[in-house]
Amino acid sequence: MSDDERYAGVARVHNPFGHLVGFRTTQVSDGFARAELDVRAELYNPHDVLHGGVIFSMVDNSMGAAVYTRLTPEETCSTIEVKLNFLKAVRHGRLVCDTHVVARGRRTAVLRSAVTLDGVLVATAQGTYAIQQKS
Repeated sequence: MSDDERYAGVARVHNPFGHLVGFRTTQVSDGFARAELDVRAELYNPHDVLHGGVIFSMVDNSMGAAVYTRLTPEETCSTIEVKLNFLKAVRHGRLVCDTHVVARGRRTAVLRSAVTLDGVLVATAQGTYAIQQKS
């Protein structure tokens, strides 16, 4: 299987929660993933802005997709921690989350994400993922 075929498989992974919320993985390459979300009122918090949990979930899924591009077929991963900074409130538009693998070791990977709206940074995150052998 070529890398392009493997990356396409990462973008198509079964993700019921992602489908429920509405984000989708639109681009995957070596150490990189992009997710996008069209903001809608059903995702607002009581202050009529996008709920921070939506952005967190989008970042977490994008990080997972990016790290999967650096795993062997015998490996899987899980989130250890994500630190997220919210920089601007979001009310409408299309969010884009670009994630890069910063470092991949034997047991962990570190990733960074930037979430933008029309090219303006609205959130930034750094995460650590555990890498395990599939059982």
